[in-house]
Amino acid sequence: NGKFIKEFTPGKYYFCTFINNVEVKTIDKRNQVLQITGQELLTQDKVTLRMNFVLTYKIVDSIKAATAFDNYNDQLYLVMQLALREYVSTKTLDELLAEKHEIGKIILSTVKAKETDFGALFIEAGLKDIILPGDVREILNTILIAEKKALANVITRREETASTRSLLNTVKLMEENATLYKLKEMEYLERICDKVGSISLSSSGGIIEQLNQFIKGSK
Repeated sequence: NGKFIKEFTPGKYYFCTFINNVEVKTIDKRNQVLQITGQELLTQDKVTLRMNFVLTYKIVDSIKAATAFDNYNDQLYLVMQLALREYVSTKTLDELLAEKHEIGKIILSTVKAKETDFGALFIEAGLKDIILPGDVREILNTILIAEKKALANVITRREETASTRSLLNTVKLMEENATLYKLKEMEYLERICDKVGSISLSSSGGIIEQLNQFIKGSK
């Protein structure tokens, strides 16, 4: 008749239902999972997003869970929903994306104060995913591409600077050492010859004399 009588131990029980209105509630005291899905939330910078969140909990006070709530799961869901809304409303989108791995711990610490009220132990909470609107995703992708291009340009400039510095050092060494200069000439001549199938020389143009002078100078 709407009054708590006792908590059953294992065994068989019989009731005279034509005299009293008897209701028996079964409370699951194993670890349970509460899914908070598709929550549309508004960030501090007015971006609407959706979150999927999960809470793992265990009922430790079955009498309170059975008698203090009209619908236990719905009220626990509401507490988690309000905690999420309150947290997201104080954060910008960039802050949420930066802290997404910590959101579960933050929300869990917030709702821990409600454990006694629900006769439960809140074990673990976590953010499954953040779903952004299509236009926001496109903007973030554009920003990401721009950042990667800028980074690539910085790396390219750094390599070009290093290459120029190395070339300058080589030029200085060749200016100070004539032999090194000749060796460098021969190195490039060798590279050119590697690309040539055959070489024809004509004495009329003085090419042989020039090669002789080049060889003598290299010696």
